[in-house]
Amino acid sequence: MKWVYWSRLYDTKFQAGCLVRRMEYDGWLFGIDMPHEIEIYRSRKGKYGVRYVP
Repeated sequence: MKWVYWSRLYDTKFQAGCLVRRMEYDGWLFGIDMPHEIEIYRSRKGKYGVRYVP
């Protein structure tokens, strides 16, 4: 399985965490299949991103 990277990088870990919570909430609310694993990572330039395994 390969990681799928979200297209945007965020300045803070909190902002990336909000996206992760939103993905989890939308999956629960709309009955969409949730990714197996969601992770916040830090890029080489110091920004934060979200990646997941579908």
